Amino acid sequence: MQDSPIATDKKTEIEEAIVSGILSGRIKPGTRLGESQLATVFSVSRTRVREALMRLEARCIVQVSPRRGWYVIEPSAEEAMMVYGARRALESGMMRSLSALPPDGPAILEAHLDQERAAIASGDRQRLTYLMGDFHIRIAELSGNTVLVDILRDLTARTMLISLQYQSDFHARQSHEGHCAIAAALIAGDVAKAAALSIEHLDEVEAGLDLTVRPDPLADLRHSLSLPTSRSCSLQSAGTPFPTNQGD
Repeated sequence: MQDSPIATDKKTEIEEAIVSGILSGRIKPGTRLGESQLATVFSVSRTRVREALMRLEARCIVQVSPRRGWYVIEPSAEEAMMVYGARRALESGMMRSLSALPPDGPAILEAHLDQERAAIASGDRQRLTYLMGDFHIRIAELSGNTVLVDILRDLTARTMLISLQYQSDFHARQSHEGHCAIAAALIAGDVAKAAALSIEHLDEVEAGLDLTVRPDPLADLRHSLSLPTSRSCSLQSAGTPFPTNQGD
C-alpha cells in the first residue's frame, strides 16, 4: 500500500529539515535524533519519523544503533577523503558539462557572493556556514540537472559534518575568494577554468582538515557549561575572527 501524498510530504519535510539543519551548521555530528521528539515537533507518528530517518540513513547522513537510537553520522577520516574525492569528480565534471549559464545565471551568482560578503562583514556565523555550502548547490541548480542537485546536496551535507568534526583552521575569506574566482570563470564562459578552480578550491578546503581529531563525547556538556575546548582556546588566543565549524 502506497503512502498518501500528505504522509509522503511529511517524510520529505522531516528529511529536508534535518539536512537543512546540517547545511546551516545547527545540527552537529553525533547529534541524537529522538523519534518521539521528532514525532511531536512534526505532528506525525513515530512510524513516519522512522521512515524518514531510514531514508536519511540510505543517504549516509544518519545512522542507527540498536541501543542508542538515531544519530547524525560522525564521518571517519577515510570517509572524509572519499567524500572530497567524490565532490571533486562531480563538480569538475558538472562544470565542464555547462555549455553556458542560463540568462539569469550571472545575476544569481553575483547575488549569492554579495550575501557571502555581507555575512563575512557582519560576522553572521550561521548564515555564512549555510552560504558556503549553498554556493556549490546553486551552480548545480543552474545546470538544470535535478539529479545532480540532489546528489550534491547530500554530499555537501556530508562535507559540512566533516568540516564540523575535522576543520581546525578555516579562513572564510579565503573560501569566499575561491567562490569568486569560480563564478568569474563561469560568467566568462570558461568552463575548463571553472572546473580546474573547483578542484583547486576543494583541495584547499580539504588541506585545512585535521584528520587526527577525534570526536569529543562531552562536547555538548562543555558547551552547556560554557567550558571551552582546547581547540577553541588556542583559536581565541590567536584572534581567529571566524569559527572553525564552517564547511564548504
